Amino acid sequence: MKPAKTRQIRPVPTQWAQMPCGEFYRDALSHHLQPTLAKLYGFHLLKIGSLSAEIATDACGISHQVSVGESGDNLQVIASPLSLPFESKSVDACLLAHTLAWSSDPHRILREVDRVLIDDGWMIISGFNLFSVLGVGKLIPGVHRKMPWNSRMFTTLRLLDWLSLLNYEVVQRSGFQVLPWSRQGGKVISTHLPALGCMHMIVARKRTFPLTRNPAKRSAARRALSPVSASPFRKHQEPD
Repeated sequence: MKPAKTRQIRPVPTQWAQMPCGEFYRDALSHHLQPTLAKLYGFHLLKIGSLSAEIATDACGISHQVSVGESGDNLQVIASPLSLPFESKSVDACLLAHTLAWSSDPHRILREVDRVLIDDGWMIISGFNLFSVLGVGKLIPGVHRKMPWNSRMFTTLRLLDWLSLLNYEVVQRSGFQVLPWSRQGGKVISTHLPALGCMHMIVARKRTFPLTRNPAKRSAARRALSPVSASPFRKHQEPD
C-alpha cells in the first residue's frame, strides 16, 4: 500500500470553478449533503478547506459555521488544516469536502479533526472515486498532472480503514455523479450504479469507549459476588 504522506501537490484549487466541471461537482455534493445536514445538531460546524467553504450548508441545524483554510474566498479563519487553531473537543461537526484529496498528509488532518471534535461528533468526508470515468484520467499521460486528476483519489475502503483506527462509526457512505460532464451526473445511471460515481461521501461519528469500568458498576458487581454467611442465626450460649 502506498504511504499516505507525500510531497506537496500542485496546483491546488481554491475554487471549484478552477477545475473542469467543478461547479457541477460542487452542486452535486451540496445537493447530496442536504439530508445529512438536516440531521446534524450542536453549536459549531467547521468547514475545512476552501472547497468546503463553497458547499451550501443552509439546511444544517448548526447555526454557527466557520470556514477555515490556507487560502481562498469565503474563509473566516486563515490557518492550515494540519494545525487547526481550535480547542480540543470544541466542535460538533466537521466537513472535509475534498480536503484530503489535495493534502500531503491526510493522516495528520484526520488526527487534527479528531482532536477538535467532541465525543459523538460528526465527520463528513468527500473525494473523487478512482474507479470511475473521472479516474481513467489518472492513466493518461499529461492529464494526470492537471486538476482534478492530480488529486489523490483514495478508495472508500482505505478511508474506512483510517476511520476505524480512529474509532469512528460509519453511518453513511455513498457514490454519485457518474457522468462528470452532466449537471445531474446522469440521474438514472447514478441511481442504479452509485459505486461508479465520480464522487463518494462518507459520514462518520466519533465514538469514545471508557478504558476503565464505572466505579458504581464495579462495586455492585463486588457486592453480588461477596460470600454469604452459612446461617443468619447465632447459636445461643448459656452463661458459665
